[in-house]
Amino acid sequence: MSEKDDRPTESASAGDDFAALLAESEASESRQRQIAVGDVVRGRVIAIGQATAFVGIGGKGEATIDLAEFRNPDTGELTLAVGDQIEATVVDDGSGGGSVVLKRTVGRGGHLPAELEQAMAHHIPVEGVVAGENKGGFDVQIGSVRAFCPASQIDRRRGESAQYVGQRLRFRVTKIEGGGRNVVVSRRDVLEEEAAALAVQTWERLHVGAVVQGAVTSVRDFGAFVDLGGVEGLVHVSEIGHGRVGHPSEALKLGQVVEVQVVKIDPIAADAPQGARRQIGLSLKAMTPDPWTTAKERFVPGTTVHGIVRRLEAFGAFVEIAPGLDGLVHVSKLALDRRISHPRQVLTPGQEVDVTVLGVDTEKRRISLSMVEQARQARDSAVSAQRADEAAVVSQTNERQSLGSFAELLAASRGKSK
Repeated sequence: MSEKDDRPTESASAGDDFAALLAESEASESRQRQIAVGDVVRGRVIAIGQATAFVGIGGKGEATIDLAEFRNPDTGELTLAVGDQIEATVVDDGSGGGSVVLKRTVGRGGHLPAELEQAMAHHIPVEGVVAGENKGGFDVQIGSVRAFCPASQIDRRRGESAQYVGQRLRFRVTKIEGGGRNVVVSRRDVLEEEAAALAVQTWERLHVGAVVQGAVTSVRDFGAFVDLGGVEGLVHVSEIGHGRVGHPSEALKLGQVVEVQVVKIDPIAADAPQGARRQIGLSLKAMTPDPWTTAKERFVPGTTVHGIVRRLEAFGAFVEIAPGLDGLVHVSKLALDRRISHPRQVLTPGQEVDVTVLGVDTEKRRISLSMVEQARQARDSAVSAQRADEAAVVSQTNERQSLGSFAELLAASRGKSK
């Protein structure tokens, strides 16, 4: 066969191209039909028009989304650019002959109130301004529609009412009654979904020893809960600092951002109820130097320091001489000139005292203190001073006596010479 015969004919090539185009068209139509109202899709912005943006959603073709969703409500500035990745919900699958229409949030330049029904059916967030607080909850203005958000649904944890009023927030429509006149929304549902998505990412970086940042969400008697990003951990009161903490609120405040170390992650027990969460132990104390590492250099034996009585036991009193450093004053070292049967005879918790360091054992984490050293030194100084005074008096007396005897001898000598 000649070389010419080996090449495909022009008509055959055209037929193959047509078949390929037909197959691709059919595949595109098939993919287009796979998109359903309510689907959440991700795509990249490929062009921006006067009122809409065109979004490439991969093999599913192109979709449009209203630019009003991406304008700052206060300044009107557009916060979207070509190349941006967005995630939105399909509100029109294009089956009527138009293009696929996406919606990210209802309430910005939308077609309320009809869209609220669609938002509820397909779990599309709505945006509204908290207009005020009423009995049992909050009034929320969503476009031209007035909605109600129960107090229990305004946040994952209830905060101060004033912090919500006037804010533009995202909600989920949970009920529509009375032909659209009664609309109930929940912000908590939106926050829970966002937290669940964030938790997946957070768990990827959580392990014992990891250092993470979070915000304090609750302060209790036993410690403080910290949100690490959809996942909460507990800083027990004993892990707040090396120093003694009476109540966690003395060191931590609601909303405070802290850096903590993960010290424990408990597995979920086999018999745990459904929905049980893994317990995460956090530590602020681990982020600061251990005061015992420098205790020997800071507190040399013989040094007198100021401290606070923290605890009384039958064998002595524990005195805090620095945050995280408690020393023991043995009962025999509480008073100099009398026998003490219990420290409460001379001390009370919280009392400020001066103590003398007798010894520091960093391995056993023990510091020996005394309250009698200063008193002993004062007594010895007083005794020494008294003895010095006595010696001076004796010396002066002896001198007078010596002078007196000499005068008498001199007078007697003069008498004889006469």
